[in-house]
Parts: sequence; structure tokens; C-alpha cells
Amino acid sequence: MKICRFNSDRLGVIIDNTIRDVTAVQNEIRAQHPYDAKSDAIIASLPNWRDKIEQLAAAANPIAIESVKLLPPIARPGKLMAAPVNYKAHIDEAQADPGIRHIERTTKIRDAGIFLKSNTALIGAGDTIPIRFPDRRNDHEFEFVLVIGKECSRVKKADALAVIAGYTLGLDMTVRGPEDRSARKSCDGYAVLGPWLVTSDEIADPDNVSFRGLVNGVIKQKANTSDQVLSICELIEYASEYYTLYPGDVLYTGSPEGVSEVKAGDELHFICDQIGEFKIVVVD
Repeated sequence: MKICRFNSDRLGVIIDNTIRDVTAVQNEIRAQHPYDAKSDAIIASLPNWRDKIEQLAAAANPIAIESVKLLPPIARPGKLMAAPVNYKAHIDEAQADPGIRHIERTTKIRDAGIFLKSNTALIGAGDTIPIRFPDRRNDHEFEFVLVIGKECSRVKKADALAVIAGYTLGLDMTVRGPEDRSARKSCDGYAVLGPWLVTSDEIADPDNVSFRGLVNGVIKQKANTSDQVLSICELIEYASEYYTLYPGDVLYTGSPEGVSEVKAGDELHFICDQIGEFKIVVVD
């Protein structure tokens, strides 16, 4: 199942390349979800409500995807996590380019640690990316993203797939410079997520997913998750050593090689055959 959010906080399901509005279910779920919960209501409730969501979607009228504004597929993630230096080829390019690495002190992910991006950086595929410091280098990083589906801590690698709700695509935008990584990657609009969430049952092997990212029609990044230093399960095992993970938590799994500077007016195009695609424009 493919789940999206669109327009004024409406919930949809993608069927036959159209959106089916299931906001009525969202309203029921949120009415029952504790206000002080650390989890996203829809993701936390998905196992129990999936049948009803699918039934409502099947009966709903189709809405053209191009007629709506796509929001981030997760409304209230407890945290946005991201894996640094998780592709060997990206490590090599960062080592060769001082403009990328700046003060980063390690090329080993287990030494660098999972970092956090501000939740206020989150935007959807229907938005635009506002460049915060146009006088500095701002880079794109196209990344495969997983979404946690169960509350968990200290998850073993062998059990990690069972805690995943689904997958989506993300842009871990970054300002290059001497500041801490989390600060430079948490500007407004620097955590793009979309176009929708694909539930975990639709992707049999998350360690074999190909994707590519284009800037103004030119392929800049092209990779397969099989090239990651830490696998999807190893990333969950590692992250959950530091944090309790909650339904709706987001984990950007790392950028492959090919990062490059973007400026106002550039169009970024993210394509993944197993998930979908979106285009988003950079603005001042």
C-alpha cells in the first residue's frame, strides 16, 4: 500500500496512479491517539486500521496526483535521524573534496554516529527548497529512507525488518561549512520527504533498491542500497542502541556519491522504481 498526505492535511492512498481520499479514517485514528504520544498516529495505528483504510480507499473517487500538493507522508515524526558516510564512494569523494568534508573528523559511520535533523526542516514533495545561505555551498543528497513502525530499543539485526513500517525517498539537503552537521542540515526545508510511504510488505529486500537523482535533467547520483556500508538492518540495530525508536520515526539511510551544489532555480528529480518519483525546485 502507498500512503500519502496532501493539500490541507488530508490522507490518501495511491491506487492506479491516482489518490483516494481516506481522511475520514485519519480523523478517527487521531481522535483516539494520546496527545502526548511520541509516535505518529497513522503509523502507530496502521496494523489495526489497514483493512479499513484499504476498504475506504477502494470505494473513494480517484483524484489526479498532479492536481494536489503532496505533503510529507509522515505528519508528526518523533525524530528525523540520518546516517552519515554510509556509501564508500561518497566517503572517497568527500575525502577528495575539502568543500564537502570541512571539519568532519571521521569517515567511519560507527564513529560518526547517527545524527538528527530538526523536525521543522521537514517538507513534502509538493513544496520548494528554500536556500538559507545563498552565499555558501548548498548540496543535494538523494537518499533512501525508512520509517519505523513499532516502538523498539536495542533491536537485533535479525529482528530489524519487523520494526519497519515502510519506505520513502528523501533529500538530506546540507549547507557546507564548519558548523556541527545537525545544524547545517536542519535549515527550514532541508529534509524533503516523499512522494508517499510504501509499506514494508511491498519491498521484499530493502538492501537491493536502486534509485537515481537528477539536477536539471542530469543524473548526479545513482546507487543501489546494496552499496551501503551498514545495511538497513544494521542501521536500525545501531540507531536503536542510542534511541528508543517510535512509530513514525524517520531514518535517512545515507547519501551515495555524486553530491553537488544547487542554487535557486534548479530542479531536483528523484526516481526510484520501487517507490515512485518526485520533482522539487530550489528557491531563494
